[in-house]
This record gives sequence, structure tokens and C-alpha cells, in this order.
Amino acid sequence: MTVTARTPVVPSRVVPNRGAAVRAVLLPLAAVVIAIGLWWAATEIFAVPAFIVPGPQLVIETLFENFAFLMQQTLVTLLETVLGFLIAIVIGVPLAMAIARSKVLEQMLYPLLLAVNSVPKVAIAPILLVWMGFGITPKIVMVVLLCFFPIVLSTVSGLRSTPSDLVELTASLSARPIQEFTKVRLWWAMPQIFVGLKNAITLAVIGAVIGEFVGASSGLGFVIVQSGASANMALAFSAILLLAIISIALFYILVLIEKRLLPWAEENR
Repeated sequence: MTVTARTPVVPSRVVPNRGAAVRAVLLPLAAVVIAIGLWWAATEIFAVPAFIVPGPQLVIETLFENFAFLMQQTLVTLLETVLGFLIAIVIGVPLAMAIARSKVLEQMLYPLLLAVNSVPKVAIAPILLVWMGFGITPKIVMVVLLCFFPIVLSTVSGLRSTPSDLVELTASLSARPIQEFTKVRLWWAMPQIFVGLKNAITLAVIGAVIGEFVGASSGLGFVIVQSGASANMALAFSAILLLAIISIALFYILVLIEKRLLPWAEENR
């Protein structure tokens, strides 16, 4: 048998594409400007009363008039969102690792996870309120329930996607199981794990708001409920705008973390 030696190919340094970076910023901004323009045009053309759908100018004015109050409520919702999201990671990722390594655990736990995930979380919110009261705890639990399943699912999928030839290579190098897992399987799974995290972070904001809708004395969800009850649509839309900003900001924070940790994954897309 003839063995042919191959010279390893060193990837060239990636030259930043400034045009792509500019488009990545300008295109979303253009979409936002178009959406705001359509919003303004709809309220003006159809003469929609402000107590039904306020125009963007009125919403921005209301946001600045109530800026201190809305920032306090934003911090409450942000705290619930981030704490619940982090707890879901701490519980979900290790559980997914165990499931990925054990078919028995998968057969035991997957039906239960699917059952819990299939229950509408709005139906659980009043029960959490009775069990845990009106504090921050039921909101955090609601966030965990919404984030948990996508994190587990994406982590299991990523860990099981490691190519068999890569696993065989590590075995031929006499790598211990823990080395194979931490240096090969985990890093191979990281792009898929981040897919789950990015899906989960938007659900985290939804979970916090659901909890605030059902029973709260603070938070942006509480502001929306109270504003709707008093027909103050401008304040309600201001809170909704802040929720959108929170969701987008948290999502892109994860995108930046992913790019810093996994630059090779971005290059291979």
C-alpha cells in the first residue's frame, strides 16, 4: 500500500469585507425606516384615532415624557429575562449532554420534555402565580420553561452531529472520553448550540411578558396591561417598542459572542 504525504493547507487570513459589514448595518436600518414610514402613512391616510393606533411620533414623544418610569420597568423585565435565560442554560445544557451520551436517558426524558413543551405556557402562568406569589420568581420560571426545550434540543442535535471520522481520529490518538467530548464534540456542537440560544433568547422576553401579564406590579408587560385598561395606547406602544429593542439587543449580543468564540463557524457559512 502506498501512503501519500499531504502538505497541510493553512487557511489564508480572512480579509474583512467592508461592503458586507455596511450592508449588514444599513439593510436592517432601511427596513426599520420603511416600517416606521408605513406605520405613519397608515395612521395619517386612514385617520386612525390615537386611542386605537397612535402614530410613531406620538409614541416617541410619550416614551421620552415617561422615560424614567419606562426605564425602571425595562430593567425589571430585563432582569427576569436574563436570569431565566441563564438558569435555562445552566440546567438545559448539562441535561442535553447527558441525553446525547445515553439512549436510555433520551427514551426516558424526551417524552416528558415534549409533553411539558406542548402545554401552552399561558395556561401555566396562573398556576405559577398561585404557587409562587406575585414576586419575580414566577416570571423567571416562565422564562425557563420557554427557553429550556430549544436549548436542550439544539444541544443534543449538535453533540450528535460530530462526524464519525473525527471521532475515530481522536480515538486513534488515544484521547480519553472527556478529551474527546471537550475538545471535539462540544466545539463541533457549538454553532448548533448557539442556534438554540438565539431562538431561546427571544422566547425569554416573551416568557417574562407572559408572567407580567398574569400578575405583576412592575415590568413592561404590566405597563401594557395597565395602559390598555386606561386606553393609553401611546404608552402601551412605547412599552412594546422597548420590548422589541430588548429582544433585538439580546439577540445581537449572542451573535457577537458567537462571532468572538467561533470565528471559524462564521467563515464556513
